[in-house]
Amino acid sequence: MFTIEHEFDATVVTLVDEGDISLREDVIINAFDDCVTVTQVDTRTDMPVTVTLSLSQLRDLSMALDLPEGSYRLRRDDDAEQT
Repeated sequence: MFTIEHEFDATVVTLVDEGDISLREDVIINAFDDCVTVTQVDTRTDMPVTVTLSLSQLRDLSMALDLPEGSYRLRRDDDAEQT
């Protein structure tokens, strides 16, 4: 299950783990104009842990989910040489 909320400066997506085994804490994703943060409470310390991704890192992550093992560099079409 997930929820989506539009706030003043961000879109907030919350992912809720509804599985039967090894339930994890909710994951909260804040999408800002210039970055995305992913936050989850660490059950060992009971403290939230936040990772910040730039928009280019987020783009790379979304592409990487569908690619096989390897090393890649994404190139936009406007970066290609024109002949």
